[in-house]
Amino acid sequence: MSAVAAKITPNTIAEHGLTSEEYDLILEIMGREPSMTELGIFSVMWSEHCSYKSSRVHLKKLPTKAPWVIQGPGENAGVIDIGDGQAAIFKMESHNHPSFIEPYQGAATGVGGIMRDVFTMGARPIANLNALRFGAPDDPKTKHLVSGVVAGIGGYGNCMGVPTVGGEVNFHPSYNGNILVNAMTVGLADTDKIFYSAAAGLGNPVIYVGAKTGRDGIHGATMASAEFNEDSEEKRPTVQVGDPFTEKLLLEACLELMATDAIVAIQDMGAAGLTSSSVEMSSKGGLGLELDLDKVPVRETGMTAYEIMLSESQERMLMVLKPQAMAQARAIFEKWELDFAEIGVLTDTGHLVLKKNGKVEADMPVAPLVDKAPVYQRPWVPTPPQPVITANQVPAPQDLMAVLKQLVAAPDLASKRWVWEQYDHLVMGHTVQRPGGDAAVVLIPAGKGGAVGKKALAMSSDCTPRYCQADPKTGGAQAVAESWRNLTAVGARPLAVTDNMNFGNPQRPEIMGQFALAIEGMAEACIALDYPVVSGNVSLYNETNGKGILPTPTIGGVGVIADVTKSPKVAFKSAGDSIYLIGETAGWLGCSVFLREIHGREEGAPPPVDLAAERRNGDFVRNLIERGLITACHDVSDGGTLVALAEMAMASGIGADLLARPKESPDHAFWFGEDQARYVLTVRQADVAVLELQAKEIGIAFRYLGKTGGTDLTLAGAGAISVSELKSAHEAFFPKLMGASK
Repeated sequence: MSAVAAKITPNTIAEHGLTSEEYDLILEIMGREPSMTELGIFSVMWSEHCSYKSSRVHLKKLPTKAPWVIQGPGENAGVIDIGDGQAAIFKMESHNHPSFIEPYQGAATGVGGIMRDVFTMGARPIANLNALRFGAPDDPKTKHLVSGVVAGIGGYGNCMGVPTVGGEVNFHPSYNGNILVNAMTVGLADTDKIFYSAAAGLGNPVIYVGAKTGRDGIHGATMASAEFNEDSEEKRPTVQVGDPFTEKLLLEACLELMATDAIVAIQDMGAAGLTSSSVEMSSKGGLGLELDLDKVPVRETGMTAYEIMLSESQERMLMVLKPQAMAQARAIFEKWELDFAEIGVLTDTGHLVLKKNGKVEADMPVAPLVDKAPVYQRPWVPTPPQPVITANQVPAPQDLMAVLKQLVAAPDLASKRWVWEQYDHLVMGHTVQRPGGDAAVVLIPAGKGGAVGKKALAMSSDCTPRYCQADPKTGGAQAVAESWRNLTAVGARPLAVTDNMNFGNPQRPEIMGQFALAIEGMAEACIALDYPVVSGNVSLYNETNGKGILPTPTIGGVGVIADVTKSPKVAFKSAGDSIYLIGETAGWLGCSVFLREIHGREEGAPPPVDLAAERRNGDFVRNLIERGLITACHDVSDGGTLVALAEMAMASGIGADLLARPKESPDHAFWFGEDQARYVLTVRQADVAVLELQAKEIGIAFRYLGKTGGTDLTLAGAGAISVSELKSAHEAFFPKLMGASK
């Protein structure tokens, strides 16, 4: 070994995000004091971001298998069989801390990183989504953060030529000091051309391809595993810098090489850069790895072994190639004007050996870096149950239509057009349903690269953090159920989810309780709905100065539509259609947007989730869609039934004449309650009897609400409001916040 450059002190250990007990374990594994490079490698591999040391025991409770699951958690992304020899490959990942520090680059490199996870496995990305949570609209930083994040997402995705087709944007003061940027990518591959990361073949060359390595992003994984304080802005150097044009070249070069028989294993350099990619490949293959760091392409002078291994510079890949394919592979990458460097070899030592300037900078066993990573069963306490809020505990408004106008203009319900118009959501020409609906829909080519047919993928991103705060288990189940509903509402058969678990400091028992119970709720919902988890990401320590975010387990769902011509949209299709509400309405106002926006109260138990009803009602709606009977469909969620109806009217410009609510239910509870397992749908007059007969035969709760038509939303006994007036209020929030003209 080379001489240890600097003495490792307790302060050094703490700066690397390690505890004294973890350092003692390192000493036990190494049998000596590590070098600084070795310490850095342990610190990132054992960070919360890379090792999931606080969450792993709970994540095991999630269902991950189904006949259509090809690859579950543990690879770069999840893989599901969608028929016709094709697979959908997808994942969601967070870039929360970097995006708060440097919003443009943080969000941009989040998009770039998640796309690499997908195309590393052989898929061409066909769609991006994102789930964004910002602080209060009047917080001094919010406008700056919104502007930078949206520009970063659009800038990277647009340059890559991948459409951004959906997502969500919410605001809450709990995110003032710690925003959330969750990015999701969905790609397509042939089922017989999927690539994995396990290294194989003694003596096979290890190849570095893509962009050069710089000093950006060093200790990014460690930074993402710590909470913020007032000095967080000083962490700007830990944020990576992205170049989407280089990534576009890398995508095309990788897919061209993947069409040959050259690749043994491939792994993108994401969090922890060259360290994680080399360790994960060698550990999965049970092999050692020897790297000559002098051969790593760098863009800065004097870089140390520590800096090279921990850099999180973007647009880089690590590959194991067949020796006979080297010349062919080099020619492909040189054609695309990308670096191609043979930097190492696979060995039978089981060690990661790093050399630089003729000296050994690190010699450490690979297996313990993964297998001996700490696993904590942190103590947790349940969230205290919240009281049920009944309708008579909430004052009834005098003017329902004035309340509706106020709700559709509220930050969480307002139009996100200002956001998604900055994204190219039509590039590639396969987007069928654009942002703004329940789920995005993207046409897919016929199997084995054929022409576009009728089959499509539906995808959405969902979570209701206020429910999770009040009751984490119910909130976790509801996030999965709403994702399932959103896919169902466009006629898709939901197949699998990816998750992004955004929580505060797991060392606080109440936060760990939120996480543990959210997982329990998610697991119950995934099992009940045959909707397994195939990939995901955990982001903890999302808090500033000891104040955590709302627990936010974001669910990204993917499903298949057999015949996209039957897929309904949110917008009312034509006048004269009959409007139905599917599902039971008790008028649940606890945790509702109505209670918060109209009465300033964030309290109460969230609506219960009946998973059997979700399954029954959703299967019923999907069957009607597949038979071509539904002309418009929308799931009922934030704001309740009247908001759902208003959204359908605003999307089409067509109004509706609505009947009075049932006598047994107060107006405000019936129209603004957020009961689950519900859909609003429209059918042609000729199909009304079919719908009602089938619903009665199956035992589906339904209620006739009225008819579409005109230019006003009219509610018997409550007056009318023009759809254009609603739309003006709905569209006003973002332009006003961002200081833009309409």
